[in-house]
Amino acid sequence: MSSIYPASLLDEVEIRSSRPPVLRAEITSDAPRWTAEHREALRAVVAEHGCVLIRGLGLHDVAGASAVFEQLSTRLMAEREAFAPRRTYADGVYSSAQWPPSQPMCMHHEQSYALEVPGLMLFACLTAPHQGGATGVADAATVLEELPTALTERFEREGWLLTRSYNDEIGSSLIEAFGTDERDAVESYCRANAIEFAWQPDGALRTRQRRNAVIRHPVNGLRCWFNQVAFFNEWTLAPEVREYLVEVYGADGLPFNTRFGSGDPIGEDVVQLLNKIYEANTAREPWQPGDLVIVDNLRTAHSREPFEGPRDVLVAMADPVRLSDCSPTFEVTAR
Repeated sequence: MSSIYPASLLDEVEIRSSRPPVLRAEITSDAPRWTAEHREALRAVVAEHGCVLIRGLGLHDVAGASAVFEQLSTRLMAEREAFAPRRTYADGVYSSAQWPPSQPMCMHHEQSYALEVPGLMLFACLTAPHQGGATGVADAATVLEELPTALTERFEREGWLLTRSYNDEIGSSLIEAFGTDERDAVESYCRANAIEFAWQPDGALRTRQRRNAVIRHPVNGLRCWFNQVAFFNEWTLAPEVREYLVEVYGADGLPFNTRFGSGDPIGEDVVQLLNKIYEANTAREPWQPGDLVIVDNLRTAHSREPFEGPRDVLVAMADPVRLSDCSPTFEVTAR
């Protein structure tokens, strides 16, 4: 089948202020075949711009989206250490995280708290919401440049600390996060992945893991602000949600929270600044049914805005990258 697209596709990408790069495919059938033919060109577009929204693929079911994901990736990843439940549709193909529609999911890099992270994030919209629900994107190198030097230098020295308290009411259960609720298996996973753990008297699990906040992209060499410091921090929560969680679980028992790598609390002013800089650098485009978004997870943060109405966006994490290959500012080793 001949193609009307140039080999690189780069000349076809629409670049507009405050929008992600957009490529219009406008094909009538066989999105997986089109994707296979243009795989390297599409990956080149993402390497150039950090992300791309492909409009007109006509993705309308799990099978078609899964086939496109397979064509684009070198390997789809199984999610581990999930922060919220997802529905599993196929190996490596998931629903969006189950998060209240009225609450935003602020900018983050998927699984930046793991030792092996997705190099690519793939999103396919089967049903677009009536209002809101865009997946925003922000360039991590630009965000790093705009943050105060003293703050980024501290995070480079200390890293960031993620604390989690697992319960059966909010966030992922042990099985959803670790694939098992057997203590020995959970402990083995934690030791292998440099996660400190402590079982509470009531049987609940609390964990701590220190990670790098700034990395260097292993392909293009860009220094990137790469973490979930703001996303998991208590000050990003709506005030009424934070107050409820503190009242129910206590300040030390929140489902998740972040600190400086030294263990010092991160102030509300720091979190507000992070989210302000993210917002100033956010590009967004409302979903249309059939859309596909490809994101370089190391270079580009993503978010999910509040929405109304049904929203069905499939997600795949692909092309695993070891953070030890990203010029970490300090070494994280498993026990």
